[in-house]
Amino acid sequence: MVKKYKKLQYFLADFSSRVLPEKLTHHAVRPFKSLHEEKTQNYLGIYLSKDTATVVCLGPEGGDYKVLACFSVSTEQQEQAGGSPTETGLARLIADGCVERGLKFSEAAVALDCAMFMQHNVHSEFTDAKQIAATIRFDTEEALSTDITDVAIAFKITSSDRTGSGLAVFTAERKMLSGLLLSLQSNNIDPITIEPDVNCLSRFILQNVYSPEDLHSLFCMLSRSSGYFIAFAGSMERPAMRTFLVDPTQDRGDLLASQVPVTAALLGTEGPIRQLKVLESDGSVNYQQLSEKLGIEVGGLDWLSSIAAGPETIADCADPVDFVIAYGAALAHLQEAQTVNFRNDFSPYQGKKVHLQKALKLASCSVTILMLFVGLYVQSQLFKTNRDRSRLRDKFKPNYSAVMLGQQLPPKFSTASGKLAGELRRIKSVKEGLLSVTGEESISAKLTLVLDAFNKCAAQTNLNIDSITIGTRNIVIAGDTSSRVNTLKVFEAIKKANLNILQQRVESVTGRDSFRITVVPKNS
Repeated sequence: MVKKYKKLQYFLADFSSRVLPEKLTHHAVRPFKSLHEEKTQNYLGIYLSKDTATVVCLGPEGGDYKVLACFSVSTEQQEQAGGSPTETGLARLIADGCVERGLKFSEAAVALDCAMFMQHNVHSEFTDAKQIAATIRFDTEEALSTDITDVAIAFKITSSDRTGSGLAVFTAERKMLSGLLLSLQSNNIDPITIEPDVNCLSRFILQNVYSPEDLHSLFCMLSRSSGYFIAFAGSMERPAMRTFLVDPTQDRGDLLASQVPVTAALLGTEGPIRQLKVLESDGSVNYQQLSEKLGIEVGGLDWLSSIAAGPETIADCADPVDFVIAYGAALAHLQEAQTVNFRNDFSPYQGKKVHLQKALKLASCSVTILMLFVGLYVQSQLFKTNRDRSRLRDKFKPNYSAVMLGQQLPPKFSTASGKLAGELRRIKSVKEGLLSVTGEESISAKLTLVLDAFNKCAAQTNLNIDSITIGTRNIVIAGDTSSRVNTLKVFEAIKKANLNILQQRVESVTGRDSFRITVVPKNS
């Protein structure tokens, strides 16, 4: 049994070291076995559109971050290769891409393409973020004049004054977001945030590009299908943002020439726009001509040098703007309060909490199993002891009855042992003649005690014995001495002979001191 118990310990130890960590990855953000075997502080940013995704993995390096890997995937490529697109096809491609590159990360974040959400300007009567979050659905429903029951909401405070706050409110279909989240979680990727792409762009600019000289600058990003404007005029912490769709066949120079004045008016910046910095995916914009049309300085955005990377770093990414958005999503962990997060509204992130709960649950199960087997082991030892005791009792019972003249064996062995010891002493006393077979002290033993007493005092006391009557329990002695003093000496000798005087009668007759006493042995 001890060997089995040790084998159980080895099994549980192996179970804890091998099985438990793998089981805990259902809600964790480490999507693959290799990712949770080693602790890491890398962060994964995912930019998702309808049929494409761009992934950037950042790792800490000194006080900054280094791009460990980046890649783009598309369900269109899967269809061209003969695969069948499914709801989870894009998430599966992302997971496979991470496995192929051996990426390890602790957290993931998602940026949604602007085609998957809508942006609105909403006014709130409050300036505190918690109060705004509690009333944002009512304010948005009132501003849009439509039912938003099936809509997830995220917001960003763009301005505040005595009348309240101006908000950039983003709305997306709850059903679409739930399907997207479930598809990622089914591939063991649980993003901490799901944000609008323009918010991730503003985070990238603040972290890597922005400088005090850019206070009155307008940043523009043009990808293959989307356009973004971000202005920091008047507030670095609350940039104004705008997104719009781009027709791939439209001249981008003309597009910017028409959109910049409109954007400046819509964003309501506190001062004039003095500079336009552009990041575009195909490099078709003539900055000099655009500067002449707008009357402001226009130039490209030197974003590669800001991340200390060369063109080879983004070689696997389909679009530089997509890369920048995914990079900004990977920086989501830098912000403590994630207000522009759709998950806060429809599915709050609980990955770490569930991870801890499952770890505690499985640890409790392991301890319970261990204690169960320990209890079974102890119980088996008790059963074995009781079985041996019962076998010994059955064997000892007839012998006890024979020795104790038919008496039943007591429930406790200690009681039986005491009775047997007493019987043994009685048998020894019978053999030595001190007791009769019935258990009483023998006549010869009693007579011997009396005679010993008389021999010690007869000569000194002039003792005469008239009669000695020995019964089963006592001895009656009748006699006389020469004086009362001698009679008392006889009584003293009898007491020293281990006899007790129960009754005595003394009288003087014809010059002699006559006595009649009843004595018994002291141990009776």
